[in-house]
Amino acid sequence: MTKRRVVITGLGAVTPYGVGVNKFWDALKAGKSGISTTESISLERHVVHISGEVKDFNPEEYMDPKEAKKMDRFIQFAVVAADEAVKDAGLDNIAESDIDPYRVGVIVSSAAGGFRTFEDNHIRIIEKGPNKCSPFTIPMLIVNMPSGKISIKYGFKGINKVVVSACATGSHSIGDAFRSIQWGDADVMVAGGAEATICDVGLGAFSAARTLSKRNDEPERASRPYDVDRDGFVMSEGAGVLVLEEYEHAKKRGAKIYAEIVGYGQTGDAYDVVAPAPDGSGAIKAMELALADAGMKPSEVQYVNTHGTSTGLGDKAESHAVAKVFGDKHENPGLFVTSTKSMHGHMLGATGAAEAIVCVKTLTDNVVPPTINLDNQDPEVAELNYTPYKAVNAEVNAALSNSFGFGGQNASLVFKAV
Repeated sequence: MTKRRVVITGLGAVTPYGVGVNKFWDALKAGKSGISTTESISLERHVVHISGEVKDFNPEEYMDPKEAKKMDRFIQFAVVAADEAVKDAGLDNIAESDIDPYRVGVIVSSAAGGFRTFEDNHIRIIEKGPNKCSPFTIPMLIVNMPSGKISIKYGFKGINKVVVSACATGSHSIGDAFRSIQWGDADVMVAGGAEATICDVGLGAFSAARTLSKRNDEPERASRPYDVDRDGFVMSEGAGVLVLEEYEHAKKRGAKIYAEIVGYGQTGDAYDVVAPAPDGSGAIKAMELALADAGMKPSEVQYVNTHGTSTGLGDKAESHAVAKVFGDKHENPGLFVTSTKSMHGHMLGATGAAEAIVCVKTLTDNVVPPTINLDNQDPEVAELNYTPYKAVNAEVNAALSNSFGFGGQNASLVFKAV
């Protein structure tokens, strides 16, 4: 069976910069940090005071207030991002088109689900008893509800599921959606990730695990991938959603095509629940599989959006893995490498989807976003062109995005210009 071509026809985002892809992309091109002091919870007993919060988000501006109250924040983010992407693709009214709704599916996932809902209702149970939690508790906290809500809203009756693989969730969701179209199980897929873990449980638990930056006095400088002075990642929230579509299907209906997704690789480190394999073997294989799936050589890729979380072990392992696959900056001077988490922070299950949007916009605009806060490169990371501080205008025909999750779960995606 011949693999079908898959293109991207819609984009949507909710990020620390606000609602909308343009706000997100414009901020990244400008090298602007979205990290600030957390405002949505009391910080009195917290060690970490900073995050990539979506400020001034009022869900009632985007949906019915009664519906909004039945959704956890991560579901609200997913629905809002999906609305932008679906409208961008011109698929918001398929009931009046000749598109088969059973050929349109949804994989919009979350790594953690409704942390806030769980926390709020646990407190209510402790204070008032187990029968006093909200009747909407379960549908508000379970991770599959973004896909369910999106499909219900638009009448998409095809594949409907989620993927949960920690910080690789968003990329796995896009990759699985890509495969669904590639092998003929769907014609259109709405795919991505959403997360909202900025709460006592989220910040407290990750802080206790010693994974978060404590640079509270300089929020905008806290996320510093590949820098010798990095001290952990910065937790963020939001959603990224893409509409993937079979190429001929998109052409037939005259859809705008942003880029093509051509490769997907996925592996497991089989090493540790938190730390990556030190030799980067899982990451290397995921990138190699994605390139093989795309039928491309490493030399054909001009940009790599790294997972680049700003952690000691992770940055070292991934940087050397990228150098192993593509060559370092001396062997491959034309390769740009960035970690946009230096600006938007780590959106956990949403981050792979947000960074897929970055790759797509890099291809359409021929602008490589920077890695900010890279003042003193760690001598133990690989010698790569990390594109420090300022965006670069460059011809980019192909881009690869990496996402790696706790448990050693790895995903790489390859995108091409059209």
